[in-house]
Amino acid sequence: MNRNIILFDDDSWDYLLPLTFTKPVGELRIGILTLKEKWEQLLKGTASYITQDHLAQAYPLTIEDDNYLVNAAYLPSRELIKLVDQLNINEAIMEGEDLIAARFPRSQFDLLIHEEPIKELNGFQVSDTPFFKLNRPWHFFQYNAIAMQWDVDLLRKVKTFQTPDASNQLIQADQIFIEKGAQVKHSILNAEQGPIYICKGAQVMEGCMIRGPFSLGEQAVLKMGAKIYGPTTLGPGCTGAGEIKHTVMQSYSNKGHDGYLGNSVIGSYCNLGAGTTFSNLKNTLDDVSVWSYPENKFVSTGSPYCGTIMGDHVRTGIQSMLTTGTVAGPFCNLYGDGYFRKFIPPFTWGGPHGFLTYSLPKAQEVAEAAQAAKNQPYSDQDRRIAEAVFQKSMTNRASYTS
Repeated sequence: MNRNIILFDDDSWDYLLPLTFTKPVGELRIGILTLKEKWEQLLKGTASYITQDHLAQAYPLTIEDDNYLVNAAYLPSRELIKLVDQLNINEAIMEGEDLIAARFPRSQFDLLIHEEPIKELNGFQVSDTPFFKLNRPWHFFQYNAIAMQWDVDLLRKVKTFQTPDASNQLIQADQIFIEKGAQVKHSILNAEQGPIYICKGAQVMEGCMIRGPFSLGEQAVLKMGAKIYGPTTLGPGCTGAGEIKHTVMQSYSNKGHDGYLGNSVIGSYCNLGAGTTFSNLKNTLDDVSVWSYPENKFVSTGSPYCGTIMGDHVRTGIQSMLTTGTVAGPFCNLYGDGYFRKFIPPFTWGGPHGFLTYSLPKAQEVAEAAQAAKNQPYSDQDRRIAEAVFQKSMTNRASYTS
């Protein structure tokens, strides 16, 4: 049986900005897999989306006679999957006022489409069960260790692994998983604190030092001498170098040179220039505050550790310095000496000495080139999404750029 899964975005989509400007929540990666990939594998189905209007054409909705409606912001734990497996038609799982999952027939969706009240659902509350909801950007590096362990538990049952090359030094070798087709030589891999997972087609160059939990996606590269502290994820097509700690890089992004990156979430198709360094701890050891788009203000993370939250298609010049708790929207070109502002709206061009609006045609041109460099097409749908983000973020830019 192939289940029809519909991942829906609640208000977590807004609270996860700028990561979600260009994609539904389910397309975000934590651990090894995206949220969509996790739900599809665990529920044995195919997922589509209910998402924002400007994303709907690129991420269309599929409705069938029997549908599992799932809140994309929830990490699918073993306990949660068991509950969803037990759902009957017109039953729902709630956590407080949050809908986690429901099982709907097509008729319920017909009512929703025509803005009519849906039929009453039979539901049950799970407030006493600890579930993980990703409704703030910093949750991606805070929950990354547990997400990675769950992904390893899943993938080790279905993937094929190779014996690590004898030139490597391994610590806790039973927690090191290297898929067939990956290249790992003359490196130190320490999985005492969590698993290390290297996907097929990935390459760990000589002299790398890796402490788990760590995952390296397909066709990703860890350059010579890199120092990795877990929990860290480098998604498919990413390049990592220098020192990286407690970070999630989504996909096709480059940190190809020295510089420190810690307690951060980096979107897709970003390029961090040589020597770019991210502060992740305030000198005062106070809790870090970051910009919240829906609240239109800085809010506390509740932690002294938070580096940068960066949307897709951001590029930094050499020796760029981003201070603790920086939020950079998608489609930014950042350069110059000194620290950047903590909130950088989408489509911003410049640095500490001033910002301009990054013109939409130029941003589209660079984005297309960046995706071509990773052998990924830049589609008409990508263009329309960028145009929508440009329009949606005009108010955010108004007081920052000239």
